[in-house]
Amino acid sequence: MKSLLNFFLFLTLIVIKTGTVHAQNVTTAAPTTITAKDPETRIREMGLKLRTPGPPSANFLGAVRVGNLVYLSGQGPLKEDGKFMIGKVGKEFTFEEAKYAARLTGISLLESLKAEVGNLNNVKRIVKVLGMVNAVPEFDNHSQVINGFSDLMVEVFGENGKHARSAIGLGSLPRNIPVEIEMIVEMKN
Repeated sequence: MKSLLNFFLFLTLIVIKTGTVHAQNVTTAAPTTITAKDPETRIREMGLKLRTPGPPSANFLGAVRVGNLVYLSGQGPLKEDGKFMIGKVGKEFTFEEAKYAARLTGISLLESLKAEVGNLNNVKRIVKVLGMVNAVPEFDNHSQVINGFSDLMVEVFGENGKHARSAIGLGSLPRNIPVEIEMIVEMKN
């Protein structure tokens, strides 16, 4: 774990020195200053590369649109190599690593949202979020872990990225992922 944390800190120093930010290389550093007003340009300025999500692994949909609302199924922290982060917060992952997992989960949700709606500039606001943290019983910073996700939504959508939110701790999550997040998004039309 210590070597993984050192690796993330090393990547953060590279980001600060080079000014280049990639979604997979960002820790929980303070939000990047973004000058663009629209989400699609902000994402490009942040250096985020949104992938096309694969189909769900069971009999459900990744997103369902009802009127002007989009309901996104729970997502986990998908790494650049296409594999999920695996482990429990407080055991395999530190608080900072868990917060980074929440940020990666936010990127996965943006990918699913974009696949459903086409253009993220059509998002009116992020409405509601449920963040779940797979943690040891002694861990009690669940809401602070989910801040990794919430901070990303504000970086991308500005004030419209602020949302109602619940954050809970659980004894396990599917595939033993450290974080799962679902969200509801309001569209402009």
